[in-house]
Formats: sequence, structure tokens, C-alpha cells
Amino acid sequence: MQIKQIAADAAAELTDCLSRLDEAELEALEAKVKSAHRVFVAGTGRSLLMIRGFAMRLMHAGLDVSVVGETTTPAIEPDDLLVIASGSGSTSTLVAIARRCKDAGAPLALITTRPDSPIGNLADGIVTIPAVSGKVEGAASISVQPGSNTFEQAVLLVGDAVAADIIAAGGLAEGNEELMRRHANLE
Repeated sequence: MQIKQIAADAAAELTDCLSRLDEAELEALEAKVKSAHRVFVAGTGRSLLMIRGFAMRLMHAGLDVSVVGETTTPAIEPDDLLVIASGSGSTSTLVAIARRCKDAGAPLALITTRPDSPIGNLADGIVTIPAVSGKVEGAASISVQPGSNTFEQAVLLVGDAVAADIIAAGGLAEGNEELMRRHANLE
């Protein structure tokens, strides 16, 4: 198969996946983000890379955001929000982080392919990504991509879409000056 065709097939899979998202779940996540005092994000592997993109966009929007595991991450408090990206919803380190979040009294949101997972059972809100994934047993479809690529790509786009809606609602979309003032300048 040609690489260009693989890219086109992957884009078609992602388009199909995103078309099946539940708008109410997305709006609930956005509402939780907007009402939180601070937002924390967590994930592992490629999911962590994608959820970091969400953190960056929220920071550009002016929100106070931290990535769990960084040396400057503060303690979570009840008026904060933790957003975990986990395809399986059962990664042991993320389950432990989710439990610590709940012990601290903070709300938890999960972006996952498995809402019925250990983290899903702890979550106050879930965005279900209907992606073909190696982490979902008995997946009905086969992906042109390896592993959980479609899930991870969807996490990035869901985060970008939520952040874009927050930015637009805050009037930042008209001119990027304020947004770009927050952009990294030590690069």
C-alpha cells in the first residue's frame, strides 16, 4: 500500500470516529473545564503526548493548567479538575492517580474508548472515543493504523476543539495577540 493511501485511509477512519462523538459529553467536559479553578491533565505514552497538547491550548486560553508528573505540578484541590486520557481506562498508574484525585475531593473527567473501565467507574464525566483500538477487545473493525493511533489522534482533536470553543467564547479568536502573548518565547 502506498503511504499516501495509508494517510488518506487513516484520515477517513478519524473522520468516522469524530462523527460518532457524543456532543453532550463534549459539552459537559467543556463546562467542567470552564468551571474549574485549575485543570490538571494526565496520561501515559502517546495519550500523554496528546493530552499535553490540550493543556497547552488551555494555557493559551488563559486557564491555569498543570501536567501531572511535572516537578512544578501543585496539589489538586476540590475546586480543580483532573482530565485523564486513557484508551483502556485501566492503566495502573492512571488508576492510582484517579483514586488520589477522588480522595482529594476533586472532579475527574476521562477521555477513553472504555467508559466501563476502572477509571471510568471513578469519573464524574466521560468522553467516549469510538475508535478502533488494540485496547478494546473484540473491536469490530480493523484499522489501517497500528495500536491505538485513531484514539490518540482523536484525543488531540477533541482537546483542540474544546479549547477552540473556549477561546472563541472568550473573544480570543478574533485576534491572536493575547493568545500569542502566552505562547512560549524561550524557543
